[in-house]
Amino acid sequence: MKHHQSKLCTTSVESFGVKVGALTIFEDVNFTIHCGELTALIGPNGAGKSTLLKSILGEVDHTGSLNYFDAKGEHLRPIIGYVPQTLKFDATSPTTVLDLFMACLSARPVWLCSSKFIRGRVTKNLRRVKAEHLIDRRLGALSGGELQRVLLALALDPLPDLLLLDEPVSGVDRIGLRIFYELVAELKSAEDMAILLISHDLDMLERFADKVILLNKRVLKFGTVREVFGSAEMQEVFRNR
Repeated sequence: MKHHQSKLCTTSVESFGVKVGALTIFEDVNFTIHCGELTALIGPNGAGKSTLLKSILGEVDHTGSLNYFDAKGEHLRPIIGYVPQTLKFDATSPTTVLDLFMACLSARPVWLCSSKFIRGRVTKNLRRVKAEHLIDRRLGALSGGELQRVLLALALDPLPDLLLLDEPVSGVDRIGLRIFYELVAELKSAEDMAILLISHDLDMLERFADKVILLNKRVLKFGTVREVFGSAEMQEVFRNR
């Protein structure tokens, strides 16, 4: 378990901007998130939400800086976990959940790995998301919700300081949706990590989010769920939706 003191470690996004040619995806994005908190990133399609996550990951060139300070105030490079919207794979392939983890966690060819060691490690990771029973299941046989829990478990090794979730439950049924949010809330508390989540499910965010960032090319509003959901900026963005 992490030894953070809750809400003392911080991740600051400072003056982030992304341009593609003459097109501005977003600009002058600033916010700070704390460990032990779930921060939701919302906004209309085309607001720049996924690109912002990819720029935090370092996959997209951007202006500005990302600064992480631990509970002692030391400036460090954070460990970042990431769960994408979808995983592209051949659904007819015999690849299992264990195979996926072995391919991602080891630099050595899968057939050279110690299956006993890696199996124990994978079981431990899956147990965090209540999915250890899926370890030998074919990826193609998983439901949408089960696959997202597997990807979440994969993002937790190594245990991140900052966990990024890009619409992780898109297309998942309501029961799977609730289970996923409950898991994320448990992780937030148990591991005291900062979580930044893109979501369109405002009902779930109302229940589970600590803070909300309303983004549309820039940050229009940042605060508690009540502050953002009750704001004029929110009404303006979602008026016709």
